[in-house]
Amino acid sequence: MDRLGKPRRRVVLQPVGSGRSTRNCSCKMSQIAPKSPLASPLSAHINSRLDSLDHLSMDSFWLEVENIKQSSESEQEECSLADVKTQEEGDAEAEWLQDAGLSDLLGDRTSENDNIVLLSTLTKTQAAAVQRRLDTYSRSRRRKNKHPVRDVRDIFGVVSAGETVAKKEDSRPDQLWHNLQTANVQKPETQDYSCMVRNPGKEEAFNMDVAYSEQAAILLKGSFLSESRRIKDGNALTKFKISKGRLGVTRIGDLSAQDMKKIPTLALIELTALCDVLGFELKRNKAVKLKTTEKRLFGVPLNTLLENDQKLLPSTKVPLLLQALLSCLEKRGLETEGILRVSGSQTRIKSLERKLESDFYTGLFRWDEVHQNDVSGLLKRFIRELPAPLLTAEYLPAFAAVQNIPDLKQRLQALNLLILILPEPNRNTLKALLEFLSKVVARENNNKMNLWNVSTVMAPNLFMHKGLPNKIPEGKEKQLAEGAADVVRMMIHYQDLLWTVSSFLVAQVRKLNESNSKRYQFCDKRIKNLLRKIHADKDKVEKNQAEPSKIVKVHASLLLKDSLEVHLNNATRVADVLRQFQKNLCQNGWNIVNTVSLLKCNNSVESTNLFLYEVGGNIGEHCLDPDTYLLDLYHVNPHAEWIIKQNPSYPRMF
Repeated sequence: MDRLGKPRRRVVLQPVGSGRSTRNCSCKMSQIAPKSPLASPLSAHINSRLDSLDHLSMDSFWLEVENIKQSSESEQEECSLADVKTQEEGDAEAEWLQDAGLSDLLGDRTSENDNIVLLSTLTKTQAAAVQRRLDTYSRSRRRKNKHPVRDVRDIFGVVSAGETVAKKEDSRPDQLWHNLQTANVQKPETQDYSCMVRNPGKEEAFNMDVAYSEQAAILLKGSFLSESRRIKDGNALTKFKISKGRLGVTRIGDLSAQDMKKIPTLALIELTALCDVLGFELKRNKAVKLKTTEKRLFGVPLNTLLENDQKLLPSTKVPLLLQALLSCLEKRGLETEGILRVSGSQTRIKSLERKLESDFYTGLFRWDEVHQNDVSGLLKRFIRELPAPLLTAEYLPAFAAVQNIPDLKQRLQALNLLILILPEPNRNTLKALLEFLSKVVARENNNKMNLWNVSTVMAPNLFMHKGLPNKIPEGKEKQLAEGAADVVRMMIHYQDLLWTVSSFLVAQVRKLNESNSKRYQFCDKRIKNLLRKIHADKDKVEKNQAEPSKIVKVHASLLLKDSLEVHLNNATRVADVLRQFQKNLCQNGWNIVNTVSLLKCNNSVESTNLFLYEVGGNIGEHCLDPDTYLLDLYHVNPHAEWIIKQNPSYPRMF
């Protein structure tokens, strides 16, 4: 039973068994376990949703599976299959706590500060997810007669300013949930959740200000979720628009590398909390690494490929080979009928692979002599031959199981968190692939490849991997194939939304930075002076929050020697400041430091490649949305500097 008194469905996002399937194909799709009888309503909904896709042909999916089978038959002896082990209870929780940045909770270590800082930023549902994993780990330790794990209530006494955690004598497992109920969660009564119920044909708002798990808890309590489950999604994908708050929207790439390192940990905790609220048990694979080959391109880990490529081009974020394959297809293959679906010659593809291995880095390989269907075959082969799946061995089951979440918006929320959890090389590579697939779909009238066609062809290449030999439950092939194709379809269609960092995660990063900064200040010998300064700063911030306007300086040191003085009011946006900067730059004859870096058009400075950055304070570096209201941002981070400069990723290239 969950906290609302409703039966909890346990859909295990973990492959069943580790032996080879009885099917002939050596590459099996990552699976979920058969569901318990309690999950029958969920199964009925999934089946009804997938039944609506019946008229959409799955022939391309099974044809692609057969092509993969044929291409791998001659290499069976070379395949070294990873041993996917199902972890015992307690081990999975221990690994989860480590990945969530809470490893110090597992033993009697003395360095607790990092855990205190992270735990102080959690919402109610996130804290409950941590507590559940600690409780499970503690029970497993007791059964194994090991030293008992420390209770989270024994570790930190303050969750946030003024919120005290339960006394040690209170041993109720849900106490942390209760204590954090008002600590960090936004007030639900001020939020509009009506948009959660599907309204086909109309654009819906996608709320990223409130944690997804908190939204789900509100919907579950108010029975909105059951209503949305009764509405079939159909074949037309709903249009979503991110609800922009006063602080704008943050895309992946807008945050500094230092701040982005904090995001996967927070996203993992939030994904686990969301699954808990929805009644899904999140479990992950842990696969032994495959033996790497002597090759330099195919079958080489992404990190190794990037390390080699960055010796040639230091700014490389996506393997050069993949960039070359995509570029070749974009130039000559987008108009080709059946591109991706029509298989090239396996003999030619393997011959081309050998030539690429020897000639790619020398620049002697002639792309203009290659048939486009062979290039698309090389592209799919490159993805399949990665030693670990592009979606990672750990989270491939979770990606596959997204199909089991009944509500479309919550499926997208889970996908958004999974994208944020991916390692940066995998995430960048996946984005480059999805952008190309979108271009293929955009040429549907010529190449006869619509969104569903592309999704069914690419799903086996993303969800089947020779390193994960999983047994497919009898009679589940059609449902799992359609579900995998549907996940790929969502990733292609909603990629702009999925590559967004939710505002609630950015707010948690700010809290982490603020707490870390204060902790280091206390280590200074001049603690009394610092305490006085902190109180003075606090008074200053409170005063600033009451101010209706403010005059600030915006710097552009790389472009100008002068700074721009800006008068902020409640209506001042980033776009206004950039326009003012451009106007002054052209009319007032400012002393330009570097005119070469500015694009000139009709004797004016083109500002589309100029961005305003928030630097310092409670953030590392943040490229601001043009619709950000600056007075609100100033109140959130009064100690930051604002700098105008060019975005190195503009135009965005991987």
